[in-house]
Order: sequence, then C-alpha cells, then structure tokens
Amino acid sequence: MTTLSNGLRVITDHVPSVGSVALGVWVGVGTRHEDMAYNGAAHMVEHMLFKGTKTRTALDIAQQIENAGGAMNAYTSREVTSYHMHMLANDVSLALNVLADMMLNSTMPEEEIERERHVILQEIGMCNDTPDDVIFDHYYETAYPGQALGAPILGKADIIAAMQRGTLMRYVDDLYTPANMVLSASGAVDHDAFVAMAQDLLGGLKAGNKSKTKAANYQSGQYRADKDLEQSHIILGFQGLSRLDDDYYAAQALSSIFGGGMSSRLFQEVREKRGLVYSVFSFHSAYCDDGQLGIYAGTGPDDLPELIPVICDEVGKICDDITDEEVSRAKTQMKSGLIMGRESMMSRADQQAKFLIFRDTVLDVNALTDKIEALNKDQIRNVARKIFASAPSLAALGPLGKLETFETIQSRLAQEMAA
Repeated sequence: MTTLSNGLRVITDHVPSVGSVALGVWVGVGTRHEDMAYNGAAHMVEHMLFKGTKTRTALDIAQQIENAGGAMNAYTSREVTSYHMHMLANDVSLALNVLADMMLNSTMPEEEIERERHVILQEIGMCNDTPDDVIFDHYYETAYPGQALGAPILGKADIIAAMQRGTLMRYVDDLYTPANMVLSASGAVDHDAFVAMAQDLLGGLKAGNKSKTKAANYQSGQYRADKDLEQSHIILGFQGLSRLDDDYYAAQALSSIFGGGMSSRLFQEVREKRGLVYSVFSFHSAYCDDGQLGIYAGTGPDDLPELIPVICDEVGKICDDITDEEVSRAKTQMKSGLIMGRESMMSRADQQAKFLIFRDTVLDVNALTDKIEALNKDQIRNVARKIFASAPSLAALGPLGKLETFETIQSRLAQEMAA
C-alpha cells in the first residue's frame, strides 16, 4: 500500500498465477452521506460517471473497455461506492486511464441525465414490484427514521425525477476526494508500476477532507402495508454491532448459527420441521457506528399465527444455549467464505479496498482467520443476549390480517428474554 502525495491510497495484491487484473476506485461515501433532500444522489452519480467525460462519450467508455475484452461495473451501498474493471494484464493502463478520466473529467451532460433519470425510475419501479426486495427499504427507513442511513439507496422517485445536474456535480466535488478514496488492484499487477501510473493519472485529484456522517440513531418501530400479494414478507430486526466493535465477528457468527444457511436454526425449525416458509434467514449488517441483526421470512398469510411465535421462541433459545458444534460450523463457514473469496480477483480487490476504507488498516487474512478461530460459545451467547435485548423493529408487507400486533410481538420477545 502506497499513499500518493494528494492522500490517495493505492493498494495492490500480486497474484502470480493469473493473467488478469481486477482494479477499481472505491469511494468511502454512499447513501449515508447524502442530504436527505437529495436522496438517491449517490446512486445517480454512480450511473452518471459512466456517461461521458471531456474526451470520451458514454459509448467510448464502454467500447474501449469491452473492445479489450474487459468488463466494468459499479455499485452503491450505504457507506461505499465502487467503480471497477476486470482486464487482461496488458490492458491495465487502459483501464486505469478510463477510470481516472471518469473520476476527474466527468461532464454529466443534461441529455444523459434525462436518459439515466428514466432508467433509475424504472429500476425503482422494478424494486417496488419485488416485495422481498423492497421490504428491506421499508425496514431500514423504520429502524433509522428521517436519517440518510435508513434512506433507500435507489432514492425516492419524486426526488430522482427532480434531481438537478448541479446537485450531482457538487456531490462529486465535495466527497470524491483522495481522503475518501482507495485505488485497489489484484492479480497480475506490479505495485511500483501501478503506483507510477496512478500518480500520473490520479495525482491531479484535488485533496480534500475525509467525509463525516451524523451518528446513527436506531429507533424501535413498525411499518405495515397490507397489500394483495401471495405471501406476507416480514423483517423482524434488532440493533446489532458496528464493524469496529470488539464483538463484531461474534455477531457475524451468531447470524450464521441463527439463520445463515440450511443447517441454521431458523432454516431447520421454520422450514424443514414445520414447512412454514420457502425462505427464511438472518443477516447482520454493520456500519461504522451501528448495526442491524434482522430476520427475514416470507410465508403464506395463514401461517403467520404460527410463524411469529416460533421465531420469537428461537430468539429465546439461542440466548440460552449455543453448542460447540454450532460454533465450530460457524467459524468454518466464515473462514471458508473469506478464503474462497480470495479465488476471485475482483473479490480480492473489493475485500482489501473496503477493509482499508472501513478500518483504516490493511487486510491481513491470517490475522483475521485467527480472530475468527478464537471465537467461543460464551462470547457469541453474550452477544446474542445483548442484541436480542434491544427493542425490536418490524417491517411487514402483504396480506397481514393474521399478523399479531407489534405490541404482542414485543411482549413475546420480552418474555423469551426473561425466561
């Protein structure tokens, strides 16, 4: 890892056995860094940086990369935005040149904004037509009401419809600074040569301050929308841990044991033994200062009266007892997921960039696997008791006539925690 004079961090991972390079720019800003009045700006900027520079049209950008046999993509999340490419080793210079041009010289033509506005509105419409997707937006808006952290990544349709070019340009000028960025590459890449290219192409990025965010303010609450669907979609969530918490990996292990796969407690009890759902799982989403541990289930409306008590019962059980076998399986799954991810050059580049952005240190895979291996059942059980003792939040969409009240669910959980 080398830091350029303007503050841009350049990190490479040389893998001698491959003939390609995954590379990109990861920016440590996302939906959480928006003004709520302009929700969706981060995601719209991600789209617009592909739509032309001072010397390249949108077609030029696509053709130059794909003519070389490469692939490019991007994503926006709540705390990071990524622009990445996968190229043959001989074409790294081309890819970096295009990336730098996008970062430094994007013009965001008005006609392209109008076209992309329509594309994003279609994307929002597609999400709204997918209940097991949109339920997560409703959940985060409930858990973090009136906060950018809880706002939908795609943005609100009315805000996107009115988004102005100046708003998007200011977002880039204010936040796309070297202090917020990491240039990451993995594969057949020479560090010194890559750094020299980066200095030449991205050394002109104007230095700026590191982004700041308002502190997360988790709120217990509920969202219910009775809708004519085949299934009822439910998320029951609790305040989790930040990624910087000492018990972060214990929380990840907890989610794995509770609802992380076909051998997990939720899958075995809710689907395999009782047949109440097709899909049920838990997740632990962590941010710089907070987190969420949630349970998703999609079920037929007639099964709601049995489903919710079973989930609450499983919450109580995991707080009382976790087996050595479950801990061993969770640790193995976490370590294997990390190591298997290393077999993909893009995954390696993404892992090391986000680790550097989120933790301000370089990823050490051996140290991380040692930390995972050191987890024990008492630590995980204590984390379970801490998380599940927090006030819950609920999001529910679909036919909800047989879903018990939020107060009843809260009471059930309180009884389970007191037992």
